[in-house]
Amino acid sequence: MNIAPSLLSADFANLRADAQSVESLADRFHWDVMDGLFVPNLTFGPPIVNALRPHLAKPFDIHLMIDRPATYIPRFQVAPDDTLIFHIEASDPPEASIGAIRQARCRVGICARPATSWDAIEPYLDRVSYVLVMSVEPGFGGQAFLPDSLDRIRELRRRIGDREIEIAVDGGIGPRNARDVVEAGADTLVAGSAIFGAPDRLEAMRAIREGVEREG
Repeated sequence: MNIAPSLLSADFANLRADAQSVESLADRFHWDVMDGLFVPNLTFGPPIVNALRPHLAKPFDIHLMIDRPATYIPRFQVAPDDTLIFHIEASDPPEASIGAIRQARCRVGICARPATSWDAIEPYLDRVSYVLVMSVEPGFGGQAFLPDSLDRIRELRRRIGDREIEIAVDGGIGPRNARDVVEAGADTLVAGSAIFGAPDRLEAMRAIREGVEREG
């Protein structure tokens, strides 16, 4: 099980320091890139993500909540273990986004919102290595986990079968529900406010991992 701190919940004025403060226990870093069009919020773009790439050793998962992902994918400086993640509901065709990510030479990821059907995602499963399941409506941090997300994760795991595809879950993740999410089929837990909103961030990350590993 991987833990990916979501930098959407970090202090933007101290982004590098905040990220480095949790890197020792992080497996990956999660970036929520929003354009104010695809979702009603505006966050960071390629200049900020690229600026931190040399300062963090852990891989980046870059979630493109933007209307034209294929247009902006080439602007990100990525490593082979990084992941660029697009939505099938974006204006750019999924084939264009997949092609652009492959040209960037990193992992291809696709995202499902709570209302995205698995029938719409399934045709692309042979072409991706990562599926991000949103357990809240994308656009803002600090939302509560949607309970029916557990059934959605189980169904996605069933459809993936024996393909080597990482399932990540983002939205309302914390120590209380981490075990349920992993047992449903998740490989990676994305957590933002549960980590950066805690008095002791590293202790919060340990609590999430211990929540998964606890007996019963």
